[in-house]
Amino acid sequence: MLPKEVFLSHATEDRATADRIAASLRAHGIAVWYAPHAILAAQQWHDEIGAALRRCDWFVLLLSPASVASMWVKRELCYALEQQRYWNRISPLLLGPCDFGELSWTLSSIQMLDFAASADAALTTLLRPWGILFQNQIS
Repeated sequence: MLPKEVFLSHATEDRATADRIAASLRAHGIAVWYAPHAILAAQQWHDEIGAALRRCDWFVLLLSPASVASMWVKRELCYALEQQRYWNRISPLLLGPCDFGELSWTLSSIQMLDFAASADAALTTLLRPWGILFQNQIS
């Protein structure tokens, strides 16, 4: 079953990679909530993030040294971990070596998708639960 909407959690420093992942998900028919595209001028960004977290039913987390250091990524992840609707619906994508245990000690129990080793393989695995075959449409 396709997700209603995927929340894409990332650090600002990882925006280029987040743009690529969001574009790839959208190209495969997946609705994505992604702050740089979803928050309009003059909106209260913290309210918009909260509304999106309450609305979305999947959580994709980009892991990097920058995201591990981000207070907002940690807050978003903590919220997702506490919500039953996100159980078995949190997908961490490892962008590079980082101490992701700093965000949550529970992350080590969730399958990591190694985006750094192979973006295509990580996206293939990410799309699999939704019955979608990955097609590299984004360069």
